[in-house]
Amino acid sequence: MAKVGRFRSDAAREAYLRTYEAMTEHWPVPAVLTDVPTPFGSTHVRRSGSGDGKPLVLLAGVLGSSLHWHQVVEGLARDRAVYALDTIGSAGRSVQTAPLTGDADYGVWFAAVLDGLGLDRAHVLGESSGAWHATLVGLHAADRVASVSLIEPNGVIVRTPWRALLKMIRFGGDTTDEGWRRMSEWLTPGVTMTDAERATAKAAQGYRLAAGWARPLKDAELESFAPPLLAVYGGVSVVSEPLTAQRRLTERLPSAEVEIYPGAGHGVRGQLPDLVTARVVEFVARHDAG
Repeated sequence: MAKVGRFRSDAAREAYLRTYEAMTEHWPVPAVLTDVPTPFGSTHVRRSGSGDGKPLVLLAGVLGSSLHWHQVVEGLARDRAVYALDTIGSAGRSVQTAPLTGDADYGVWFAAVLDGLGLDRAHVLGESSGAWHATLVGLHAADRVASVSLIEPNGVIVRTPWRALLKMIRFGGDTTDEGWRRMSEWLTPGVTMTDAERATAKAAQGYRLAAGWARPLKDAELESFAPPLLAVYGGVSVVSEPLTAQRRLTERLPSAEVEIYPGAGHGVRGQLPDLVTARVVEFVARHDAG
């Protein structure tokens, strides 16, 4: 049965919002906040930047929120407005009131957000599980999408290895600081979370997710993917099988661009923020007129 995401208790919600508010201090540029009504509930949006480029919508991964992009938003918003969303069905300031019953509902949700913001089309950038949601937007709301950029889309192009899934489950059962440290060293080597980031991610575990998990695209879905696509991988990612994903994209969607950064892991954006930001900025700029 489809679910509606919600905090486990009022106390869990209050604890999360305290950490969320502390995270706002990391946002380096002016922001305008708004809550957009959609058929699935209100979506919280953080807008920064301006310019002639088509707008860019940001979708964070699990345990993340609009504030997840604080490290790179300044670079992304240099020539265009950037809209960072608290994904419906995930922890954040969005409030889900109706379930997303299938993949196509993400397209409906995204189109409603754009309508509420007064936007016709936008680029989309998603990371980790947010890359899955960006992929669904590209599949089911293609007429509203100028391009799709995916950072570490684990489970989207190829299946996440079972050994990695089992390890994530084991790590997920250890919520101590030492457990988080060991998980970070394995999953996102080279990335050090700030105290505020760690506190927000831990508090997000008090939310019952209803945002859906990635599955590998079927051949027909990949071959019919209409928006220009960029996929960014860490070369030593333990969850994304970057070389296998590159081969599949070459075979099924040869127009897709793939960037693999040697030595980087699942946290490639955190490891190499300037390089990844520049690659995305260059890609979306080339597709502004599309």
